[in-house]
Formats: sequence, C-alpha cells, structure tokens
Amino acid sequence: MPKVLIVDDAAFMRMRTSKLLMEAGYEVIQAENGLEAIQKYREARPDAVLLDITMPEMDGLTALKEIKAIDANAKVAMLTALGQQQIVLEAVKAGAKDFLVKPADAERVLAAVAKLCGR
Repeated sequence: MPKVLIVDDAAFMRMRTSKLLMEAGYEVIQAENGLEAIQKYREARPDAVLLDITMPEMDGLTALKEIKAIDANAKVAMLTALGQQQIVLEAVKAGAKDFLVKPADAERVLAAVAKLCGR
C-alpha cells in the first residue's frame, strides 16, 4: 500500500484529501507545516508528498528543498492557490513533479498521486 504524506496548514484540506486517498487504498500521513513535513518524511519515507506552498513555520518551497536534500528521488506535488505561478515555477525547478491548484477536484488529486506512486 503506497504511503502519501499530505502537508497543509488547513486541517479541513488535510482531512478531505486524507479521506479521498484512504478510500482509494493509500496509507496517509499528515503534517501541518514544512518543519513537521520534513520530520515525517524522514520517519516514514512516503512514496509521494502533497505539499502546500503557503504555510506557517516553514513554507512549502523551503520544505521541498529540504526533502529533496534528504531524498533526491522524493516524489512531490505542490498544492497552490491561484496566482502563485512564479512560486510553482520555482518549485518545479527545485524538483516538484506536479502541482495542483486548490481546491483540486478528486479525480485530479487521485491522478497526480497515482502518477507520483507509479500506479
């Protein structure tokens, strides 16, 4: 069962995405900021990460760079609000494999995670 780390400071978004992925057969780990995401990544070594860009403590772009430093093969998709195209470009340069505009519909989330996990 592939493991997915969901990182978002909005509890509602974490819960909604977790429920969707668990129903689709994924094991889900949650983090509410970039610092927690790095710690959970080290502990769990998930198959995929859904990483919000704008968060307290540590933003998603910084967390992405830290996760890629831990594991160059980390498979990360960024979650972004509209109007953050410049940050998305930076994230892709830093190693993000995909990005989703929030709120992403269920099919788009499932397709992105399946692609990250090689399903």
